Amino acid sequence: MSTQAKVYLVPIPIAEGASETLSPQVLIVTLHLKHYFVENIRTARRFLRSIHPTIVIDDIQFSEIDKHNGPELGLLRKWLKEGQAIGIMSESGCPGIADPGAELIAIAQDTGATIVPLVGPNSLILALMASGLNGQSFCFNGYLPVKEPARSQHIKHLEQLSKKERQTQLFIETPYRNNNLLDDLLKNCQNSTRLCIAQNITAANASIKTRSIADWGKNKPALEKVPAVFLFLA
Repeated sequence: MSTQAKVYLVPIPIAEGASETLSPQVLIVTLHLKHYFVENIRTARRFLRSIHPTIVIDDIQFSEIDKHNGPELGLLRKWLKEGQAIGIMSESGCPGIADPGAELIAIAQDTGATIVPLVGPNSLILALMASGLNGQSFCFNGYLPVKEPARSQHIKHLEQLSKKERQTQLFIETPYRNNNLLDDLLKNCQNSTRLCIAQNITAANASIKTRSIADWGKNKPALEKVPAVFLFLA
């Protein structure tokens, strides 16, 4: 297996058009990459054209990561064996962090390829930075269960864990369920638990606010159907 293969983890702006949140290294590397695994080909093409208007997009090979069957691992192994420089790109944010990519990266690690994470925005870290909650100990839990009673039980479990370990708990939700999640948090958490709701991070209308459950309950907002990160510390 070639030791020359490199895999670049390419971040995408979280907010539409916020290319200023990317490092210059992203612009340099993507100018030359010709092989990509991407979450969405259309999004990937649009992003590359936006930062490199003169790029010849038809010279680039894209492999879309299938939501049900996963990535084409055989193709990855072929490109690695050829010693190609390969990009992995999410639809937004950083690949491998609450986004596809980990399976590809694991195989690349096993083959001895060089993994290069490029600097860019990650909503989880940015939300934690701005929350005022514990950034020394935290846990990302992905999506909470949708159905009851599992949903309420899991919220209470995470709150107990947060209190015991002094650990910030982070989770996300499908945008159209943001208000339902807020309702369930207000219903199941203790009044003293501090909850941060971070929406549209890095956008012009970004909102990152931390209040106690009691205070959120007194003035409950109608959350927009936009990407959000929820964090709490009991």
